[in-house]
Formats: sequence, structure tokens, C-alpha cells
Amino acid sequence: MTVGLLLAAGEGRRYGGPKALARDDDGTSWLLRAVQALRPCSEIVVVLGAEAERAAALLPMSVSRIRADDWAEGMGASLRAGLEALGPTDHDAALVSLVDLPDVDAAVVARLVAASQGRGDLARAAYDGVPGHPVLLGRDHWAGVVASATGDRGARDYLAAHDVELVECGDLATGVDVDQR
Repeated sequence: MTVGLLLAAGEGRRYGGPKALARDDDGTSWLLRAVQALRPCSEIVVVLGAEAERAAALLPMSVSRIRADDWAEGMGASLRAGLEALGPTDHDAALVSLVDLPDVDAAVVARLVAASQGRGDLARAAYDGVPGHPVLLGRDHWAGVVASATGDRGARDYLAAHDVELVECGDLATGVDVDQR
């Protein structure tokens, strides 16, 4: 069982506000689009921080919410909070995605979930051979990721030190994140 873990806690300093509250020009909510992309997962958990109450109000009741109290530290804090909250669950893997990936959809997520073999997996989407998000973390790696996740680096250092399967998704999306308006 793979849980979708959406990191949406940041204040979006470069963007000009929390990306969890951002909308496209046509009014599409980034938060709801990112949640929809995670639908191939057995469960969806969203990590909130900046403007947590406003963002939580946008979420469907079927989506679990976690608050990263130290969200201002960066993505590492959100990732730690999410994985620590998932510790007591029986999920074999967490598929970690970000709220600011506008063209990453359920097809990308489904491809990564299909590549999962179990608790020892480490995989990530690649776009024309370039590693990106989402990232699949098998349960056996959660403690190591939590121990190494700091600042805005998230799992970057942990992934660099381990063998990670790249799952090509360039035919489905670009995987480009949005940092500025």
C-alpha cells in the first residue's frame, strides 16, 4: 500500500504567498489539483504549515491533514512531519509530491506506484532523464530520510547517497515546479 504524501506547508517566499492557496488564472486550486494527482495512492495525507487553517478548508474530508509546526524551517520539516505521522500506519511506501507541480498528474503518480515493489524501494520520476518529483520512499528508508531531511533540501542528500530507480515520465509531464508568479 502506497500513501500519497503532499508537501504543502511552505510560505512561498519567492512565489509571494503560500502555494497551497495559489490558483491558476482560470481559478484552478493548486492544492486540489495536487490532491487529485495523488488519487492512485491508497490514501492521501497533506502536510500543511503556513496558512494551515485556510488551506485545510479547501481539502476534501477524505484527505488527512498534518501540521508541520516547524514548517518555516523548509521542506525538510514538512517531510519529517509527514513521515513521522505515517510511522504507526501499515503503508509500505510513501509517494512524496509537492503542491507546485502543475503538470504532474495521476498518470505520473500511477506510473510510480506501479513501479513500487515494497518497503525497500527508492524511486523517483524522471523527465527526459532528469530526476524530479514525485519521489517514492519505501518504509525501510523513512527513518533515514527523517534523520537527514533539513532545510529546503528535503530528501535530496539521502537520495544522493542511495541507489534510486528513475521512472521515466517525460512522456507524461515536464515535472517543472513553479517558484515565481
